Amino acid sequence: MPGVTERTLAVLEFLATQMEGTPLAMIADQLDIPRSACHRLLVDLKQCGYVRQLREHGDYVLTTKLVGLGLGFLATSGIVDIAQTILDRLAEKSGELVRLAIVDGDRLTWVAKSQGALKGLRYDPDMGMDTVLSCSATGHAWMMTMTDERALELVSRQGFGQPKQYGPNAPTTINGLLKFVHAARERGYATINEVFAPGMTAMAAPLQRRGYAAMGVISIAGPLVRLDEKRMETLGPTLLAAAAELAAASHASPLFNRGR
Repeated sequence: MPGVTERTLAVLEFLATQMEGTPLAMIADQLDIPRSACHRLLVDLKQCGYVRQLREHGDYVLTTKLVGLGLGFLATSGIVDIAQTILDRLAEKSGELVRLAIVDGDRLTWVAKSQGALKGLRYDPDMGMDTVLSCSATGHAWMMTMTDERALELVSRQGFGQPKQYGPNAPTTINGLLKFVHAARERGYATINEVFAPGMTAMAAPLQRRGYAAMGVISIAGPLVRLDEKRMETLGPTLLAAAAELAAASHASPLFNRGR
């Protein structure tokens, strides 16, 4: 039976996926926690400021306290200061959304971005989300730095993203995923076309110093009508140069250096 800590984290992670308020009964049922125990957890989280109710005895939602902790951690780590200039430059060059994801154990999370599209269609998903490894250029770029066995181990834990939730070309089999990963290794960076979302493309390169595991991934994403295969090929050297520059500068951030 999960302990109090595991249940508390499960509640927080579940509420993080719910944009609207969620009733106690649904939280308890979804997480298979007795309603009385779930209520005690929510009361404690509310008293600590991590959860609030939309009205008295109403549905529960997360507050911004958890987000504030994460942003404060990033600010003190120095990672955003190191990366932002490089992200801004790449966004200006590409005219698309540029994002940075960092490796934290078995997770890859987007933590910084720069939007290069000043008009027209803009692709701008939320920060702070864990990368869906099987369906993203960012995930493929990270997996290209490890063995196939390790890559598949990570994907098996997270699960394959399904085309009905992502793009029509999302891989749903081991062989399908490995084709993307192997192509990324040969090219030096990953590319996807209508994999993460319909009508969208992306390219990504790992941040990795010789002799060390990858510390993160830098990516460019945009609409297929602008960021097509030819355009991605043209931007390839620029993306790789930005990744190398960020990897070389990363020694100043303790967050990056934890992966050494």
